Amino acid sequence: MTVAEVASIMDVSKMTAYRLVHSGHLPAIRVGRSFRVPEQAVYAYLRESWQGAEADGRRPL
Repeated sequence: MTVAEVASIMDVSKMTAYRLVHSGHLPAIRVGRSFRVPEQAVYAYLRESWQGAEADGRRPL
């Protein structure tokens, strides 16, 4: 998935998606000048974020 597609699915800005990639929270490979993120990695990140937020008593993304 492109970073723009990731941002759309996660309902965040492209800059936030790029930050997640650069910080290592979302694994990605570089293709030319762009990044590609495995679809399963996006859904795994969302699942973990949701579960972590619920455990902390916070509202999930």
